[in-house]
Amino acid sequence: MTPRNSRTNRPVARSSRAPQSARAVRSAKAAQSGRIASRSMADQFARSQGMGQANASSYRSAYEPGSQGRNANTAYARQTAANQYSRSNPQYARKAKKGMGRGKKIALGVLAAVLVAVVGAGTAFALYINSINDELIKGDKSQDELNAIADILAPKKSFDQPFYMMLIGSDKRAGDDAAGARSDTNIVVWVDPVNNLASLVSIPRDTMIDIDNGVGREKFNAAYNYGGAPATIREASQLLGVEISHYAEVNFDEMVQLVDAVGGVDVEVSERIDDTDADNTTDNPGGERIIIEEGLQHLTGESALVFARSRAFVDGDFTRTANQRKLISALVQKVIALPVPDLPGVIQAAAKCVTTDLSVSDIIGLAEQFKNKGDMTMYSAMAPSAIAPELINGISYVLNDPTATKKMMGVVESGGDPSAVVSTTDAYSLLNQSGSGYSSSGSSTGL
Repeated sequence: MTPRNSRTNRPVARSSRAPQSARAVRSAKAAQSGRIASRSMADQFARSQGMGQANASSYRSAYEPGSQGRNANTAYARQTAANQYSRSNPQYARKAKKGMGRGKKIALGVLAAVLVAVVGAGTAFALYINSINDELIKGDKSQDELNAIADILAPKKSFDQPFYMMLIGSDKRAGDDAAGARSDTNIVVWVDPVNNLASLVSIPRDTMIDIDNGVGREKFNAAYNYGGAPATIREASQLLGVEISHYAEVNFDEMVQLVDAVGGVDVEVSERIDDTDADNTTDNPGGERIIIEEGLQHLTGESALVFARSRAFVDGDFTRTANQRKLISALVQKVIALPVPDLPGVIQAAAKCVTTDLSVSDIIGLAEQFKNKGDMTMYSAMAPSAIAPELINGISYVLNDPTATKKMMGVVESGGDPSAVVSTTDAYSLLNQSGSGYSSSGSSTGL
C-alpha cells in the first residue's frame, strides 16, 4: 500500500536511499546551520551518510583563517566572547600580541623614568654629602696645615678597633684675636666601638709644658698659637703618652647651631652660673643675661655656650673642663640617639663649627656602631695635676703628674673609670720634676 501524507492525503514519493535515523537528521541540520565546527566532523558525518568528499567540504567552522576575504569578518563578529578571546583564535592572538607590546613599552617607560629620578636623586645626594665633607674636613685651614695634621696623626685604624681622638676647642670672640690663637679646650678621647664606651680626659689649659721647636716653657693652650692644631695634637700625645689617630677642632662660639640642631641637651649643673664674662655682657651691657641654675637643666645653644665658657668657680678652669666634658658627652649621646636619616643634617650643622679628618660616612658609621650596641658608657676625667705652689715668672701654671697620668691612661685602655686616678704627689715635687729650675730649698731659676 502506498503511504500517504497524513495532512494532505497525497502519496509520499519513495527514496532510493535507506531512511535516515533521527540522529542523522539532527546532525545534517546542525551541519547546514554551521554548528559543526570542524572539517573532520563534517567528513565523518558525510561518510556515515554516504555523501561524497565534495559535499563534505561545504561544512566548515564559522571562522577559519584564510578561508574568507579580507573584509569578510562578519563570522568572527558573530562569535561569542568566549570564542573571540580564546587563545586558539588567531585573530585574538594578533590583538593580544599587539597589546602586550604596548604594555611593555609603557612599563619600560615608567621604569626608565624611575631610574632617572633615582639616579638624579642619588647624584644630588652625593653632591650634597661631598659639599659637607669639603666643609667638614677643610674648614678654613690651608692645605699646608691639613698636610701637617695628617703627618702628626698616628696611622688610621679600622673603626672596629679602639683609637684616640683629640678634641680642640677654641673660643675666638669678636675683637679678641689673642684669645682666638689659643686652645681653651683640650680633650683626648678614647673611643672603643668594640666595648661601646668612650673616655674623655681633659688637659688643663694652664698645664706647664716645654713646647718643641725652641719655644720652651709655656702653657699647654699656647701650643695652638705657635703651631695650630698639629702642635696641639703633638703636645697632647707627648704629655699623655698615647698615639692619637683622629682629631676634631671645635669653635665654641659657633657651636650654638649644633646644639640647637639636635634640639638642645640635658646636663647636670653642679652649681649656679651667673657669669657676665661667659654671656659676654661684661663687654656688651645691653646683651641678654643668661643665668643657669643648679641641677638637671635643658640647655639650648646659647645657654650651652655659657655653660662651656664660664670660669667663675673657686677652682677656675678645673670645673670648666668638667662642664665641657659634660656638654660633649651629652651631645654625643644625643647624636647617637637620633635616627640615621637625620644625621646628615646634624653633621651639616656640625660642619659650621667643627673641622675634622672624619668624613660624613665615618661619623655615620661610628654612630650606627654605637647605636646598634645599646646604651653607650662614657667616662670623664682630668689628667692628674696640681696647681703650682708659686707663680713662675709671674704666671700661674698647672703641673702634670706623669706617674699618675701613665696609670690613668692604662685604666682608660682597659675600659675602666679613669676619674678614680688622681695625683698624690706633692706639688713642690711635681714642680721640681717639671724641669723649671725650682728648688725646694727656696733657690730657683725663673721664679
